[in-house]
Amino acid sequence: MSDQQNPPDARQQPGGEHPLLIRVSGRDRPSLVRDLLTLLAQAGAELEDMEQLVVRERLTLDVLIRLTGAADGLVRDILYWGFTHDLKIDFERVESQSQRAALPRFAVSVLGRRLAPSALAAVAEAIARVGGNVDRMVRLATEPVTAYELVVIIAGQDQLRAALVEVAQAHNVDIAVQAAGLERRAKRLVVMDVDSTLIRDEVIELLADEADCGPAVVEITRRAMAGELDFEQSLRERVRLLKGLDEAAIERVRSRIRLTPGARTLVRTLKRLGFAVAVVSGGFTPFTDALQAELGLDHAHANTLEIIDGVLTGEVVGPVVDRARKAELLREIAAVEGVPLSQVVAIGDGANDLDMLTAAGLGIAFNAKPVVRAQADTTVSVPYLDAILFMLGIRGAEVDRADAGGTE
Repeated sequence: MSDQQNPPDARQQPGGEHPLLIRVSGRDRPSLVRDLLTLLAQAGAELEDMEQLVVRERLTLDVLIRLTGAADGLVRDILYWGFTHDLKIDFERVESQSQRAALPRFAVSVLGRRLAPSALAAVAEAIARVGGNVDRMVRLATEPVTAYELVVIIAGQDQLRAALVEVAQAHNVDIAVQAAGLERRAKRLVVMDVDSTLIRDEVIELLADEADCGPAVVEITRRAMAGELDFEQSLRERVRLLKGLDEAAIERVRSRIRLTPGARTLVRTLKRLGFAVAVVSGGFTPFTDALQAELGLDHAHANTLEIIDGVLTGEVVGPVVDRARKAELLREIAAVEGVPLSQVVAIGDGANDLDMLTAAGLGIAFNAKPVVRAQADTTVSVPYLDAILFMLGIRGAEVDRADAGGTE
C-alpha cells in the first residue's frame, strides 16, 4: 500500500475549511474514475477540479474536492477502495487560492527531431530562472518529430521568450511561446508562402533551367530572399531572362514540382479541423492554381506571366506580389473569411514574407533565412511541414485520426 496511510487529520478541522486534493496512481483500468466519483458523491463532496493522465497504462488522477463536514469516513472508504484495486492514494489539504492563480498562462511548444533530456531540462531551468512555473506538460508527438507542450504561469511573456530563445539556439530545438487560452485554439486561417515552404523547389529556378539561364537566376533569387535586393526589381529581372520560353515548358516544370514532406498532411488536417488555408506566392499563377486544385486550398495568389502566341514575353502582368503585397493579401483573405488577424497563422521562409509574418497573429519561419528567423514569432527548423501542427497545440494522435493518408 506504499505510503497511503497518511490521510489528513480530519478531527483537527472540518473538511470544508480547505479543499482536499486526492491523488490516485497505479495501473489504469475501466471504471476507476466512475468508482471514485461515486464515493465522493455518496459523501456529499463538492468537486472543484479533476485531471487525469495515463502514460503506458499507468494512471495519475488528481481530484480536488471540498467537504461540508469531517473527512474521516470518506478517507477510510477511498483508502479501502485503493487497497482493493492495488492503487496508491495520497491526500493533501491545499489553500483555496494562490497568488499564481491570477497570473497569465502561456503555451510553450518545444519541438525537435529528437528532444534530449538535457534540452528539456534547459527549458525548465530557463522558465524557473525568470520566475515561471510549469503548470502542465504533455507530449504532443513522437513522429515525424518529438514535440512537447508546457503550460507556464508567469507575469512577463517577454522575459520568458528571451530566456527560451537562448535555449533554442544552444540546443538546436524550436520553441514557440503563445498566450494560452481560447484565442490560440481559435486560429482559423493559415496563409503560406509556396516556394521553399509548401514546395521544396523555387519555381523560377526550374523555369530558368528550361531557358538555359539557371545560374544567373539562382544568384538573383539568393540575394532577393536574403533581403539584399528589392523583390519586385529582382523578380522582373529574372522573368526577363525567361523571354522566349515556350508555354510547354510551364507544363514540364509543373510536373517536376515536389511538395514539402508533410504538406498534404498539414493542409488536409487543417481543412478537417475547419481552418481556411491560403497560399500567397511571389511565384506564378500556373503553379499556384495547380496546387490549389490538387490540395483543395481556399485561396491562391501569385504573379501572372505575360504569354503571347504561346511564348513568354519576359514581363509580368499586373501588380507584383512582393513583400508588402503579401501582407495586403493576408489581410484581404482574413476579411473575406471573417477571421481577425490575431487568429491568422502565416508561414514563410524568405525576406519577402516578413511583413506577412508580422501582420499575422502567429508568424512562423519555416526553414527560413537568418534574417527571417531573427524577426519571426517562432521558427520550425525540421524539414516536415506538418510539424507546424504541433506549434498550434494539435497532438500527433489527433493528426493520425484526421489523416489516414500518411505524411506526404
